[in-house]
Amino acid sequence: MNDLVIRPVRPDDLDAVAELRWRWVQEIYGTSGSALDEFVPRFVAWAKENQSSHRCMVMVRGDLVIGMAWLAISQRVPHPRAFERASGDLQCVYVLPGERNGGLGGQLIQAVLAAGRDLGLERITVHSSDQAISAYCRHGFTSSPRLLQADITQNSA
Repeated sequence: MNDLVIRPVRPDDLDAVAELRWRWVQEIYGTSGSALDEFVPRFVAWAKENQSSHRCMVMVRGDLVIGMAWLAISQRVPHPRAFERASGDLQCVYVLPGERNGGLGGQLIQAVLAAGRDLGLERITVHSSDQAISAYCRHGFTSSPRLLQADITQNSA
């Protein structure tokens, strides 16, 4: 029986979501930077404080949170044709390693895109790792010559 559900995060899911984020950083960098027991309460507090601008979708099997995806919402400057404007950024799509390669990440991407449509967002962007570009492209993301970024962490001459 497939008891897989994708839904908005609930307050009682936030500890598990924080652990997913911690595990992901360990996978990428080999170190988390802080201990799990230090990170979890800080992350949970952050998620609660930022719930109006950062929406999380979770993938749950039974009682276990096995994946997450975040939608960061930014209000845009009004113009005469559309006063209320917003865009989104897809962030932190993560599925537990043992659950990967079965399309679950794609289901999370689709859930966030649907949430963005429901919110009336103008667009959703994503900053992808090299490995995930093809997954995002399969779900409608394309390169844009007009979307630019500046690395402000580097000294400019």
